[in-house]
Order: sequence, then C-alpha cells, then structure tokens
Amino acid sequence: MRTIWKGAVSFGLVTIPVRLYSATEEKDVAFHQVRRSDGSRIKYKRVAAADGEEVPYSEIAKGYELPSGEVVVLTDDDFADLPLATQKTVEVLSFVPLAQVDPMYFAKSYYLEPEQAAHKAYVLLLRALEQAERVAVVKVALRQRESLGCLRAKDGVLVLETMLWPDEIRAADFEVLKEDVSVRPQEVAMAQSLIDALAADFDPEEFTDQYREAVQQLIDAKVEGREVVAPAAAEGGDGTVVDLMAALRASVDAAKAARTERRA
Repeated sequence: MRTIWKGAVSFGLVTIPVRLYSATEEKDVAFHQVRRSDGSRIKYKRVAAADGEEVPYSEIAKGYELPSGEVVVLTDDDFADLPLATQKTVEVLSFVPLAQVDPMYFAKSYYLEPEQAAHKAYVLLLRALEQAERVAVVKVALRQRESLGCLRAKDGVLVLETMLWPDEIRAADFEVLKEDVSVRPQEVAMAQSLIDALAADFDPEEFTDQYREAVQQLIDAKVEGREVVAPAAAEGGDGTVVDLMAALRASVDAAKAARTERRA
C-alpha cells in the first residue's frame, strides 16, 4: 500500500506519529471511451475557454467564481499557507459510543500505521478504545480539505473514517411520508416474522458483485467470439403488491424454506 499522508494523532499530551493508507479499493471492470467503428481511444485536451489554447497541467489552478462573474484564482501555495492545525495532525476532540454515529456520516476509510518509535503509544490508544467501547471523534485535513473523522479500533489496527459535516447531510423531506398511513398490528407482526426468518450474523464474504461478474463474462465471451446469452429472468410478478399480508406470509415461508435448505 502507498502512504498518502504522514502526521500524528494528538491524544491529550500524547503525540503518535502515523502514516495513513487507504483501507478500501473499488473493484470494477475498467473501460475506456473509444470510437465504436475501430476501438480507437478518445482523448481529451484541457483548453482555455478564452482562446481555445491547450493548458499544461502545471498551469492549472483552482478558481472560485464570484456573483459578479469575476474569478478568484487559488494556487497550491495558497492552500499550503492556510492556518489549519489539522494539516499534519489527527486532533482527538472527544470519545463517543460508535452506536451514536450514524453511518450516513462516514465517507472513506483509512488505516493508520505507527512509526516504530510510537508503537507503544499506538497500542495504548488502541487497547483503551477497545476496552472503553468508544470511538474518537477527530478533525484532520486531507487533500487540502479539513474533515470531521472517527478513529476506531478494528482487528488490531486503528482505522480513520473521514466523515461529512452536519450541513452536508440532506434532510429527507418527502411529502408522501407526511401522510397518515394505517398499519395493522397483524401486518407488523408478519413483517417481524420475516425479519426473524432472515436474521443472521453479517458475513461480507457471503456476498458477491454479480453485475461485475456478468460484465466480465460478457467481455470474455466477446474475446472468444461466443454468443452472449442473457440469463433467464427470475420468476415473479411485476412488483405490484396486491395483498400485503399474503406477500409477507409467502416471503416468510420462502425464507424459512431457504434456511432449512442451507442447513441440510
């Protein structure tokens, strides 16, 4: 893994030098845009709108457009001079129960590796978090942007979850949800029965990206010159629920049957 950030975790009067690594990578089939007739790659040029001239990457800066239409130009040096204490520090603000942090706030996960000299202090914080069953709410600046974050212990390593700010979370303001809906106790009980029938411990290894597998099979078939055959459609109706109770009952029966089959 490649180090993407070096700094320190500030934990009271304790400073723990660390390196940051991306903890996730998206697995997908990579495509290029090409001309359909011959597969020739499509290329893009960065050009200035004022005169159409191509602009080298070294001359590209960030621009903020004012209401007047004028543009404020900001360079990497401008961002480097920002007075942010969190540019090189993961600043611990408080310790809270993880259950109180809505997953909607989480953005991206990173592993923290301690420098050799800070190994003991790193393990100390790790063990303390595990025993307290809490996570650290932190601030950190990555890629010229300060983020809220959550520092937690996972499988013997500290993991930093960058988080969205509260004003970046949209409100679910749907008019249809404001209407009164009558739900019978029997319907709730049947829905709970379905939940019980499908209850399980979370094991991510049970799940696969079927779309990615299908795309790869499509590519392999094209390479081998084979005819691509669409899979048979799953049995079922058009998605319209005629009788909610009947649909729930059938779902419970199907879930119980599937569980029995797995155990056999």
